[in-house]
Amino acid sequence: MAQPDRRRTGRQGEPGRILPSAEEDSLHAHLDPETPQTSSPAYRLGFADPEFLLRDELRSARLQLEYLKPEILQRDRGISATVVMFGSARIPAPADAAALVENARRAAALNPDDPRAAQKERAARALAEKSRFYEEARRLAQMISGSLAGQAKTGDAKPVRGPYRVVVVTGGGPGVMEAANRGACDVGAESVGLNIVLPFEQRPNEYITPYLCFNFHYFALRKLHFMMRAVALVVFPGGYGTLDELFEVLCLIQTHKVKSMPVLLFGREYWERIIDFPALVDEGVIAPEDLDIFSYVETAEEAWTTLEPVLRAAARRR
Repeated sequence: MAQPDRRRTGRQGEPGRILPSAEEDSLHAHLDPETPQTSSPAYRLGFADPEFLLRDELRSARLQLEYLKPEILQRDRGISATVVMFGSARIPAPADAAALVENARRAAALNPDDPRAAQKERAARALAEKSRFYEEARRLAQMISGSLAGQAKTGDAKPVRGPYRVVVVTGGGPGVMEAANRGACDVGAESVGLNIVLPFEQRPNEYITPYLCFNFHYFALRKLHFMMRAVALVVFPGGYGTLDELFEVLCLIQTHKVKSMPVLLFGREYWERIIDFPALVDEGVIAPEDLDIFSYVETAEEAWTTLEPVLRAAARRR
């Protein structure tokens, strides 16, 4: 039986297409007989040549691809509004907190003269105390994802979302990020994870919706995607990464590069201990009204009181 002319019918038999698709030509190129010429890297199609794409001169192309891939795939899924949840990758789930402290205590007992071991024990106890934020993030994600409305089923072609059709987005790693993705998963909703390649700590948690689990090389593109669909940001205690993400958002809102949106900081005691925001006003480097860009909350219910009207308004605009 004669094979159809794919170059005329196009991908999946699309009528009227004259040129072959990139996918078709890529497949055809693999059928070429093996010769010294066809075996040379120079013969590979440029877009199908990983070594070529990784050259320094192709950085602009990689930046564009890293922007477009998450953008197109989220758009394909109809995701237009998100709540971004930041926080430390090191905050344990409550079930793991006791073991974290005990392991650090034993290490310190075995090395009583080692100040580093003592410091690690103190840090473990501090992280264990913050395990409550894991549960707060999980419960808030359940609320955002619509636990009381039509529950989404991960994998559906057109997943049903909660009443406000808002999707939770995290950095995709462990700790608070895992808690937020887990909360969405608890109610059968999809959620996004924006991972980044690091030599340690960062790998996708198991609760991210697989087809919405992205990986980044560039921090800048990752942070751009955090903001592109955001209608609110929720920030839990965290370290350099969390602070980087928080201050970028505060700067964007302060300078009116993005529209104002709720920025909720969980745990006033933590934030007031590590950052003296009023001192910035006293020093004259920010205006008093810049302190109104964010607010403090302690529980998922308190955060939901602020977020629910915002999500309802965002739903009306779509």
